[in-house]
Amino acid sequence: MTILKSLIATPLRAAFAGALAVSAPAVLMLGATAPAAAQQQGDLDRVVASLRGISTMKADFTQTDRRGQTVAGVMTLKRPGKIRFQYAKGVPLLLVSNGKSMTLVDYEVNQVQRWPIQNSPLGALLDPNRDVKRYGKLVPTGNADVIAVEVRDTKKPEFGVITLVFIRKAGAPGGLELANWVALDSQNHRTTVRLRNHRYGMAVAESAFSYKDPRRTSRRPG
Repeated sequence: MTILKSLIATPLRAAFAGALAVSAPAVLMLGATAPAAAQQQGDLDRVVASLRGISTMKADFTQTDRRGQTVAGVMTLKRPGKIRFQYAKGVPLLLVSNGKSMTLVDYEVNQVQRWPIQNSPLGALLDPNRDVKRYGKLVPTGNADVIAVEVRDTKKPEFGVITLVFIRKAGAPGGLELANWVALDSQNHRTTVRLRNHRYGMAVAESAFSYKDPRRTSRRPG
């Protein structure tokens, strides 16, 4: 099996269809002392301010599935609720949200899968109605410059879990930069997405969150 075929095999597609997931960075340490309640509240407030402070953002990303297979590309985010994962040339997949639903387009087999953004762990990042403070809790990192928030709806475990990891950075919205996230879907499929080369505040056309439907054909009925 070629590397490309391996990357787009069933495990990767399953991770896509369930939701994107991320592994926490090495700085997350077991046994770290949990922050005091006041500090937790303050850091959660900062996370909310950071997410709400993003109007548009682009970043390069790498995505790793549970087998350690990695693909790369460019992520474009526009709040509220819009995101596009444009994969590198040779990977016939596209993941895009129009603000209401996530859509996975597989151009190799001409298939389209769609699900509401609130049903995905990525809803914590995209869904304006998902309250990070209500569903999130801080995860000890052992590093004062790193904040990790685990978001899950205990009443709806089928939505999965996402851990958002932020680095304190003065130039980022709210003083925090989203560095990576780890997501687990309802089948316990784990995906890791890491971001770099963040750019903020650029103009992003609405057309960036549309896609060419491979199921359509230009041929006229004969």
